[in-house]
Amino acid sequence: MPGGILLKNGRVLDPANGIDQVRDVLIVEGRIRAVAQPGSLSGQDGLVYDVTGKWVVPGLIDMHVHLREPGQEYKETIETGTRAAAAGGFTAVAAMPNTKPVNDNQAVTVFILAKAAEAGLARVYPVGAISSGSSGEHLAEFGELRQAGAVAVTDDGLPVGNSQLMRRALEYAGNHDLLVISHAEDLSLSQSGAMNDGPLATRLGLRGIPHVAEEIMVYRDLALAEFTGRPIHIAHVSTRESLALIRRAKEKGVAVTAETAPHYFTLTETAVDGYNTLAKMNPPLRTEADVAAVREALRDGTLDAIATDHAPHGELDKDREFDLAANGIIGLETAVPLTLQLVRENRLDARRMVELLSVNPARILGVPGGTLSVGAMADIAVIDPEKKFVFTEESIQSKSRNSPFLGWQLQGKAVLTIMAGRITWQESFSS
Repeated sequence: MPGGILLKNGRVLDPANGIDQVRDVLIVEGRIRAVAQPGSLSGQDGLVYDVTGKWVVPGLIDMHVHLREPGQEYKETIETGTRAAAAGGFTAVAAMPNTKPVNDNQAVTVFILAKAAEAGLARVYPVGAISSGSSGEHLAEFGELRQAGAVAVTDDGLPVGNSQLMRRALEYAGNHDLLVISHAEDLSLSQSGAMNDGPLATRLGLRGIPHVAEEIMVYRDLALAEFTGRPIHIAHVSTRESLALIRRAKEKGVAVTAETAPHYFTLTETAVDGYNTLAKMNPPLRTEADVAAVREALRDGTLDAIATDHAPHGELDKDREFDLAANGIIGLETAVPLTLQLVRENRLDARRMVELLSVNPARILGVPGGTLSVGAMADIAVIDPEKKFVFTEESIQSKSRNSPFLGWQLQGKAVLTIMAGRITWQESFSS
């Protein structure tokens, strides 16, 4: 549009530039032209939005999603997944490689990028597999993956059980400027488990997954990162001892970053009581003490990012015996209100929330974004922190509906999402 977009009177939260003030933001030709005092900019003949009372933040970046395409399009497609992302305020997502076929080669990476460009709803950063077929036996061709557009490697969904292979992955990935993401799980401890190990699992007659299944592998991967001198990122951290290990590693100078997901600071294992498969995930929901530790780690910097681990499944994948039901939940459309709850409870401030959901993911992945600097690509989310809504199946933009938050009244929502100066999602509000 010739005159671009003018966002007036919004609370501009731009931690990268130290800004937390009411400002106007002008977007022209896909880039941020100006950030200035209210009333000092003209929208000319473009679109003008009065965003009084709303937050204007760098577009959110989810560094851990499953888009299912290619191979499981009945669960999600790149188009539906990125539409859900845009509805949640995300302008970019990192797509895990456990597709069918596994993204362990150039052809799958190029396919994902082409589908994302065709949809045009969010940037998609492919993450390649550490091992061929995610089999844990031989390293994938990291150079080929990087050249095709991958930004990281992981066998997410499966751990790399062979320590020598993980060591080589760290060394090899460093040579190709790829981040290694660890799915920390000792399968000999977790295999056949369905929920957190403890009294509730015993009462329900379900085999438990002990917290040490995660912590043992976190320890190993931190040790390998220290030994090789290479950076590592720990995915979906769920236990207090994992967090203690990461905290100590950071104090020692190990190049480690870590993420958690909103369900790990919102829900406990009690959500699965009654055999609720919508709350079944891996790692499983943990205890109140673990939830408290995750919240503190978000505040004190032990955790660097909030990622959704968006994992869509078809109805029949979940509507079955608890032991056999698929792990995972969708999360792109609930991340903002669930994280805002921490802000309302004074566990986080607004600046820290933006760091966790935008600034830090961009830095960790080494991708553009996380800033509202003049001249930067106009990837922006406008969030109404007061907007209340009931999360219903009818409102979901994802192709799947597997969420434990169905029927919850939530507060806080992205009402306008802009990628490269184009509106990719808009809720009704005065403009």
